[in-house]
Amino acid sequence: MTHLATTGQDDASPEVILGVDTHKDTHVAAVISIHGALLGSRSFPTTAEGYRGLLDWVTTLGQVQQAGVEGTHSYGAALTRHLIGAGIGVIEVNQPDKAHRRRRGKTDAIDAETAARAVLSGRATAVAKAGDGHVERIRLFKLAKASATKSRAQAINQLKAILVGADPTLRDSMAGLSNPKLVRRCAELGPGRPDTPAAAAAYTLRLLARRIIELTREVDDLNQQITDAISAHTPELLQRYGVGPDTAAALLLAAGDNPHRLTSEASFAALCGASPIEMSSGKTQRRRLNRGGDRQANSALYTIVIARLRWDPRTRAYIDRRVREGKTRREAIRCLKRYVARELFNLIAHPLQHTSLPAIA
Repeated sequence: MTHLATTGQDDASPEVILGVDTHKDTHVAAVISIHGALLGSRSFPTTAEGYRGLLDWVTTLGQVQQAGVEGTHSYGAALTRHLIGAGIGVIEVNQPDKAHRRRRGKTDAIDAETAARAVLSGRATAVAKAGDGHVERIRLFKLAKASATKSRAQAINQLKAILVGADPTLRDSMAGLSNPKLVRRCAELGPGRPDTPAAAAAYTLRLLARRIIELTREVDDLNQQITDAISAHTPELLQRYGVGPDTAAALLLAAGDNPHRLTSEASFAALCGASPIEMSSGKTQRRRLNRGGDRQANSALYTIVIARLRWDPRTRAYIDRRVREGKTRREAIRCLKRYVARELFNLIAHPLQHTSLPAIA
C-alpha cells in the first residue's frame, strides 16, 4: 500500500525510490529514479539526527513515496517507524539473491541499491509492519514472557536435579509433593551456612525456589498485561471459541499494527501458512501443505482447532463429515485452520466492526 509523502517535498520534483541497507550503527541509503538510474548513495548514523538527515538528503534528489528497507523487524525497525511517520510507504525487502550477489559483488551501497530496485521491479511488495501501536506492546510483553518462562523451566529442572542427589533426609521430606508445593517447601528452607555438601544443597534449593517464585510472578504479570492489551483493542477476539491470550497474541503479531496492509483474508491465511499450495501437473490435480508463513501464527491456529475439536460439537461433526468424504483427519484439520484464519481475520483487520462468523464454513 502506497502512502502519500508529507515531507514537504516539491510536487514538481521527480519521483524517486529509496533503498536502505540497515545495520546496528549505520544505515546505507541509495536513491534511484523511476527509470532505474542510480542518483546517489550515502551512509547515516542510526540516531534521530541521522534519520532526519537521511530524509533531508533524499528530498534533495526528488520526491520519495516508497522505500525498500532490509530488516524492518530488527536493525531497521526504528527507521521504518520514522519513514512511516513522514508519510513514506515502507516495503519490506529480503536480502539479495545469492546468485545475483556473487555476480555483482557485495557492498552496503550495492545492497541498498538492490533494495530500491526490488521495489521498482515489483519483486518486493510486502508492506512493512508499523510497529507503533498496541501490537508492538504485545510483542514486547511476549518477548519478556518467553525468556521468563524459559528461565523458570530451567530453574525447576535444576531444583529437581539437585534433589535427586541431595541428602536422603532432605529428599524424603519432599517426596510426593507437587511442583508448587515443592517450590514453596524449598523456599522455606533456612539460610544456614553452606559449609557442607548437604548444607550447600539446601542453600541452593532455597535460592532456586525463590527465583522460581519471582519468575512466576513476572509471568503472571505479563500474562495480565497481554490480556489487557488485547481486550483494549480487539476484545471480541478473546470471546471466540478456543482463542486465548497466547493464541490471540500470536495472530495479532503476524498481522502487525497495520493489518490493512493485508489485502484480504486469503493473504492473512497465506501469512499464517494455512493456505494450500497448488502442486498440479499433467493429470495430477492436488494441493500440498503450506510450510511457509509465520509458524507461531500457524501453531496458534492449530491450537484453536484442537480446542474446538475437544469441546465444540459442530467442529467434531465437520471433521467426521470430511473424513467420510475421503479426507484424512490431518487434511480436515488443515481445512479447519483455513476457516479459522478467515473467521479471525475480520476481527483483527476491523476490530471495531463486530462481525459474527461461524466457527466452520
